Amino acid sequence: FYIGKGGGILNAILGSLYLATAATLLSALIGIPISLYLNIYVKSGSFFARSMKLLFDVLFGIPSIVYGAIAFSMMIWMGIRASLLGGILTVTLLTIPIVVRTIDELLKTIPIDLKHVTLSLGATRWEVSKIFLRHIKPGIFTAILLAFGRAIGDVAGVLLTAGFSDNLPKYIDEPAATLPLAIFFQLSSPIPEVQGRAYASALILTFIILFIVLCTHYLASKQQKHKA
Repeated sequence: FYIGKGGGILNAILGSLYLATAATLLSALIGIPISLYLNIYVKSGSFFARSMKLLFDVLFGIPSIVYGAIAFSMMIWMGIRASLLGGILTVTLLTIPIVVRTIDELLKTIPIDLKHVTLSLGATRWEVSKIFLRHIKPGIFTAILLAFGRAIGDVAGVLLTAGFSDNLPKYIDEPAATLPLAIFFQLSSPIPEVQGRAYASALILTFIILFIVLCTHYLASKQQKHKA
């Protein structure tokens, strides 16, 4: 593969899709309930709610290499080697703050009177949560796409945790390549054919990010129409 004449980047494409999809689903399953809890179950403007939102703002701005170092320490403690599972763990930690803060900003667009009215009519907080989720449905998909875009484009976080493999990813406990890692490792090769695969990885990753951006713009426009 590294000598240059054979091979391709299917392993990196599949590795990126597996890692980003799994991490995005996990971050959505964790982040959406957190946002609903802070906006519906916790008293608005309370010290706890403000502290938690500040914490997620800080987590949002932490560089991905820090998450990689934290996840690497957790993997050593749990006995997990560098693998697709390690990469998923790292990127999940990285994308949870993105989902939480994006959903939180969407929930702020809902009039507070809607919450008070539904509660006064005898609705439970869980029923209020379902009403809010229905109201911001296009925005939820935007948050998920933003998290997916960050997940598939990250390299610093997975550099220590995902490993790198020339093989197609088959099992979650095996090292896996991603498109950013393929660019990082193959571009340093002196062999033109290997460098060509790095540029191909960069081009494919660019098209994926472009597609995500177009989708987020479309969903954002739908959210604005839904609000109107």
